[in-house]
Amino acid sequence: MTDLASLSSLDDPVRRRLYQVVCERAEPVGRDEAAAAAGVGRALAIYHLDKLVEAGLLTASYQRPPGRSGPGAGRPAKLYMRSDREFAVTVPPREYELAARLLVEAVEADPGGNSRAALLEAARRLGAELGGRFRPGHADRTGVADRTGVAGRAGVAELDGDADLDEALAEHGYEPRSGEDGVIRLRNCPFHQLAEHHRDVICGMNLGLIEGILAGLGAKGLRPVLDPQPGHCCVAIGADQP
Repeated sequence: MTDLASLSSLDDPVRRRLYQVVCERAEPVGRDEAAAAAGVGRALAIYHLDKLVEAGLLTASYQRPPGRSGPGAGRPAKLYMRSDREFAVTVPPREYELAARLLVEAVEADPGGNSRAALLEAARRLGAELGGRFRPGHADRTGVADRTGVAGRAGVAELDGDADLDEALAEHGYEPRSGEDGVIRLRNCPFHQLAEHHRDVICGMNLGLIEGILAGLGAKGLRPVLDPQPGHCCVAIGADQP
């Protein structure tokens, strides 16, 4: 029950907020920055950040500020990042990842490629269903139509709101972030472990799923492509070329 003990440490609201602060940053976060963002004192932040490291939820490293090196540069600052370790707790025990690996291996073993084509079509179809739930005015699972939308992503997509796309992607673990170049990159791959061992099949499935989500949302002017980057999902979403 090691995973359960680690996850239960997030029950503390201050610790959970500090964890969120670190996870939201693309770069390592220092103690002062984390404390300020979480609205807590530095000493309290240090205590909880180090507890998160002990739990395996964060990793810590030491780094001197840019431009400072050699004698007199001072002590390196302690920085924190989200750990690459994954945590899962199911009661009673389940082996969904094992089943997923067997299914992916079966797709890879199909010499005719029919299984891979069927997987891609299923991914697009499911993505369209998932994306459709986030259209403005669509009744969610509780039957309440509460997504009214705001101004769209100007010049890029004819969506009723940036939040609709971001919310749809975030709901399924993608952690979307828009860059200065207008490209939406996904800081997390929900299928990371499978992608590590079966990259071609899983990345193709991922692309199909996000194509479906965009279609379900009714997005215009956006096009997902395979563009693997370190620390990101293999799919990036940019402006469609005319």
